[in-house]
Amino acid sequence: MSRKQQRGEATVETVLDAALRVYAQAGDQGLTVGAVTKASGVSLGSLYHHFGSLDGLLNALVMRWLERLLGELLKAVEGTRTAHTGIRALVGAYFGFVQEHPDAARLLHSAYADRQGMADGQRLRDAQEARLSPLEQWAQRYVDAGEIAPLSGPLIESLVLGPVTAVARRWLSGIGDVDLDEAALVLPDRIWRSVESAGAEPK
Repeated sequence: MSRKQQRGEATVETVLDAALRVYAQAGDQGLTVGAVTKASGVSLGSLYHHFGSLDGLLNALVMRWLERLLGELLKAVEGTRTAHTGIRALVGAYFGFVQEHPDAARLLHSAYADRQGMADGQRLRDAQEARLSPLEQWAQRYVDAGEIAPLSGPLIESLVLGPVTAVARRWLSGIGDVDLDEAALVLPDRIWRSVESAGAEPK
């Protein structure tokens, strides 16, 4: 990698770090080009060169943290030996990520991220295919083994991650009526019952 490429990558990281700080302090309404250039020290021209627009910057920020979250989930399930224990590890990893990176988690669970997912869901999914495929392959392995019911990949994903994201959103809202540590103990068994094969042995 040339020095110019290294400088470009460093600039991108600087801007993304600054954008998350601005988002954490001021929300999406306060996340403006001016606020990000001021927080990052990067020029307006450089920001537009690397991201094209404010939406381009926000999309890059969402994708950056989505990739990190998916990486944590994959790492968690790779160390397990059954579908049931894999679900438990996945739930724990998701809530651990939310607790460790609350600002990024708020962005990933924000109305903006939801709108982008609805408007451009296929492109976002295609961009994350390298991360999503191993998770789908992990689930398919247990479908083939008869531990998980023979459901489609998207349906399994919804049944497993739907309750987890709902609890995460509630915790991130600051209402204070959800304990993620308690949820990490309770949810896996409930989720497992929704996806287990009729012939699966208890684990």
